[in-house]
Amino acid sequence: MVQGLEARRGCDVTLLDRLRGGKLVRAAGGVVVRPGPEVLLVHRPKYGDWTFPKGKADDGESDVDCALREVEEETGFRCRLESELPSTRYRDSRGRRKVVRWWRMSVEGGEFEGNREVDEIRWLRPENAAGLLSYERDLPLLEALRG
Repeated sequence: MVQGLEARRGCDVTLLDRLRGGKLVRAAGGVVVRPGPEVLLVHRPKYGDWTFPKGKADDGESDVDCALREVEEETGFRCRLESELPSTRYRDSRGRRKVVRWWRMSVEGGEFEGNREVDEIRWLRPENAAGLLSYERDLPLLEALRG
């Protein structure tokens, strides 16, 4: 079912891109949760920010595969998809339009090891995560976890 949804939405993004003109940056990521409940935040030294793990999709890569790959690359955790969360849309640091598809995920294995993209992680209760997140656009994802 997720794959059918993936294909349909992927087409919608491409059509919107053509209608509005210009390149749309496609990205995907995960709001990783564990019992507590706690959510995982990552610190990116390049930007000095705290956010959820995410990244740009490779050519031909599905949004689902991108989300799973990016979370594992940034955190070392192999995750399982639980449910799709609301997408976010904004202009990136270079002024390009960006859409990020998000999934709630849980850890199946792996271990965090700092890397060039992410040097620190924190597991926090959602109300504490809200105070650490660097971007207001990430807050609706915490709200979606409650719903």
